Parts: sequence; structure tokens; C-alpha cells
Amino acid sequence: MLSRATLRRYAAFPFIRTRTFTTSRSKQPEDVVPQYFEGRLEPNAPSHQCYILLHSSQSPTEFPSVHKTPLSQELQARATQWGGLVNFAWSEDLEKSSSSEGQAATVFSHSGGRLEIPHVSLKNVEEVTKLIEKHLQCHQTEPTPEEVHFYVCTHGARDCRCGDRGLAVYNALVSSVKSAREKEPSGPASRIKVAEVGHVGGHKFAANVLYFPQGEWLGLVKPEDAPSLVARACEDLKKGAKPLGTTDMPAFPAHWRGRMGLTKEEQKELHATFQTP
Repeated sequence: MLSRATLRRYAAFPFIRTRTFTTSRSKQPEDVVPQYFEGRLEPNAPSHQCYILLHSSQSPTEFPSVHKTPLSQELQARATQWGGLVNFAWSEDLEKSSSSEGQAATVFSHSGGRLEIPHVSLKNVEEVTKLIEKHLQCHQTEPTPEEVHFYVCTHGARDCRCGDRGLAVYNALVSSVKSAREKEPSGPASRIKVAEVGHVGGHKFAANVLYFPQGEWLGLVKPEDAPSLVARACEDLKKGAKPLGTTDMPAFPAHWRGRMGLTKEEQKELHATFQTP
């Protein structure tokens, strides 16, 4: 098996790669990645009030098709009661906060913004649950450094499109953030975080990206979109990044799949306000 570093080097030069792509449901022809979805991108994000990201020591590119742990299953069972979704996130920074005894978590909510939990395990899951529930009742997050986060689905074993396109977009975002930081070391790009995330759904819309704390779900993102995504994130940081409300215009209309905190009907209504016939 190729190392993680090797996979990332290959992802930067897709024209030299040779691999067989598969999905969890059906096999694809060798060396053929399905074409980008050409239909109209409609809002299709699940209705949810918060998103819980368990910090993983393993990249989603290495996950099996279905990746669950006793901790994630227990936390999801509890989170379902108050509209929470649980997933796994990885980056070199996040990897340091995960161990066999437990892992850190980042929580984004429609009402409270971002919450960092340094340690989550089966032993303290009851305490963590209460902490998140309390956070959901807040109108603003506890004092933490103001940041924006991009989470790119790279769960290739779930669907080859997520692994191939997602990893390319992840690398492009990392590169764009690095370039912006080099131009302005203390500028807003210094507060942009990029990570990989496990299965979010909507394989045909790959690459899929989550944008927090705004709560935006994005689809059909391509590597060439990375500079504009980073530029918008910098603008949001200058104005003050926060969860978007029911009537706020999408940050990236052409890629909009939905928003945390909105029902499916509210997503459709908002979508109708910025779509041309």
C-alpha cells in the first residue's frame, strides 16, 4: 500500500497516476473516474443543528468503506436526539490530538458557533453530551480564536470520486492557504484551517466541502476553485466569521448544497431566491 505522503504527491500530478477506482456499491471501469455531475445542483444537505468532528489519527483516504467506532456510534446515538451529525476529521495538526484512549473533537452549531473539546471517550461521553447540549442553547461560542474551517471529503473507499477529486481539492486548498500566508503572514489566511473529512453523502457532487462556522455544504468543487474559496474565507474573517442564518445569501452560490440550521424546506426556499429560471 502506498504511503500517505506518496498518495498526496501523486494527487498533485493526476496525469501520472494509474489506479483502479471502485465504489462501495458497484465497480467502475479501470482508470475511469465518472464525469462531473452536469445536472442542476439542488439543496440536498440533511437537516441538522450541529456537526461534531472527532479528530482522527488516520486520514479518510485510509478508512474502510464504512468507518465507525464504538465512540462515534455512542455519540451519534445521543446526538440524533438533538439534530447532531458525527463524523471524523483529519489533518496533520488534528492527528496529534487523537490517541487510543480517546480523541479531541470540534463542534460547530447553528446557534453557538464553534466549540473545542480536548478529550472525548466512552468514559466521559455523558459529560461531553451535556456540554454539547449546553453549547446548542448558547447564542455565541465561548472565547476561542476566530477561525474558518474547510473540511473536504476524501473518503475514497466509500466512492472513488470522493477519493480522487476530494484529495485534489484538499491539496489545492492547502496550497492556496499557504500562498496567502506567504504573502501576508499575519493576515486572515493565518486563521484558515483545512482538513479531510469522512463520508458526508452526495458522491456524485464530489468534491464535497464543508465550510464552518458558516455551516455551508458545498458540492462540485474543483481544484481551480480553491483560490476563490480561500479569498472568500479571508473576507469573511475580516468581517467576522459566524454561522449563517435563514436568509443569509450562500457564501458560494454556484456550489451550494445546503446549510446547517435550516430545514430542507428552508434550504429550498433560500435556493429559489438566488437561482435563475
